[in-house]
Amino acid sequence: MTEPTSTTRSPLRIALLAVIGVGLLLLGGGLAVALGVGRDADPAADSVDAGFARDMSIHHLQGVEMANLVAERSEDPEVESLAFDISETQLNQAGRMQGWLALWNVPLTGGETMAWMPEGAGHGGHDMAMGTGAPMPGMATEEELAELRSLSGRAFDVEFLQLMIRHHQGGFDMATYAAEHAEERAVRDLAESIVESQGAETGTMTDMLAARGATPLPEP
Repeated sequence: MTEPTSTTRSPLRIALLAVIGVGLLLLGGGLAVALGVGRDADPAADSVDAGFARDMSIHHLQGVEMANLVAERSEDPEVESLAFDISETQLNQAGRMQGWLALWNVPLTGGETMAWMPEGAGHGGHDMAMGTGAPMPGMATEEELAELRSLSGRAFDVEFLQLMIRHHQGGFDMATYAAEHAEERAVRDLAESIVESQGAETGTMTDMLAARGATPLPEP
């Protein structure tokens, strides 16, 4: 059974997103204070620290959006367990990064996307392909998200794993650069954690995809 692909948001969905946004800021702000971020000179809006926090939090929230589709669209317990872990982890990390931005008085949105990461800094030294309509490496386009929402069962599982592998690969490269070039220790630590976790999850998802008779999409 499929569902409409319309992306129109209901008033309830908008309200829920607003509540989630406030929760993210409170959670991230508390964690940021605990980690000591913002006690010295704050990173500038055009710094690697701020650019990574802004772009990766947006990148993560799309991952959460895709993972949250699994409970209704999949019938595979293994895929459901993976998606739950991804959603919980990336929502927590997005809240932390948005909390930092609030403490640094840096807007949560705006600015030139990926300006903090030079061209050629992606996997293997190559530019990271972002695809038509995708704002950052590995992110799904609106057309791809609409297609994912229209699927269910095994077809959904395969599409979800393919999109999430590519999503993780794009985030992996972003985090690798931030781990090497960010000035704040807390930012570098988080970036290193993302590199480790998303690298491991990419391997797991690749194996899951092979077990379902499919292969990953081209790397971003």
